[in-house]
Amino acid sequence: MKLKLDANGHVVVQDGKPVYVDDAGQDVAFDAVETTAAIRRLNGEAKGHRERAETAEKALKAFEGIDPEAAAKALDTVTKLDQKKLIDVGEVDKVRSEITKNWETKLTEAEKAKQALEQQLHNELIGGNFARSKVIAERLAIPADLVQAAFGNAFKVENGRVVAYGKDGQAIYSKSNPSEHAGFDEALSVLVDAYPNKEQILKGSGASGSGAGGSGAGSSTTRGDFGGDRSARQAAIASRFPELAKG
Repeated sequence: MKLKLDANGHVVVQDGKPVYVDDAGQDVAFDAVETTAAIRRLNGEAKGHRERAETAEKALKAFEGIDPEAAAKALDTVTKLDQKKLIDVGEVDKVRSEITKNWETKLTEAEKAKQALEQQLHNELIGGNFARSKVIAERLAIPADLVQAAFGNAFKVENGRVVAYGKDGQAIYSKSNPSEHAGFDEALSVLVDAYPNKEQILKGSGASGSGAGGSGAGSSTTRGDFGGDRSARQAAIASRFPELAKG
């Protein structure tokens, strides 16, 4: 990117912001105030993620040090030592089986606890961004849960941050700060703009004319078209916009 200059060699300013020209030849107004605020917000989010990670790590400490192979060897040693006190050989096998079962239960619980914590973090980072998105609230005519169902797979959690990927599999970077991944709303806007039938899901967009699809000529989509519970809204979006429903 490079600064855009006028005929006199002066920097072009738009709304008090210097204008840059990106590699595609498009003008991008660099908002230093917004970028600084975004950095502070991301730093705060990162701190929250670290604190949650530390809490999760403490919760998993109770399951640390469990080595199934070493536990099996220790179990075999203990049962052999106690064999002299046991009369029935079948009782020895029963004790061994019970202890092994207890170890396996602990291992299963540890794995489930880890998966639950990872899922909780994933849901908070990605689901929370969809729920709070200004792009969805201001630009789209469909509810946040349906937007997440359609575009959620494009977002991943990497090193405690949400990163979006385009259809080409490449990470989406910020236009105003090209060295950083795009923020959630900026990335979502890119994905929506790349959606072939975006006119059908934007607020105030009509679907009239011979080229319109989905709901037919002269119609437009509003949030009121998708009332009811979650399943009802998903059914409505699937019937009207099958490509979007498939994600």
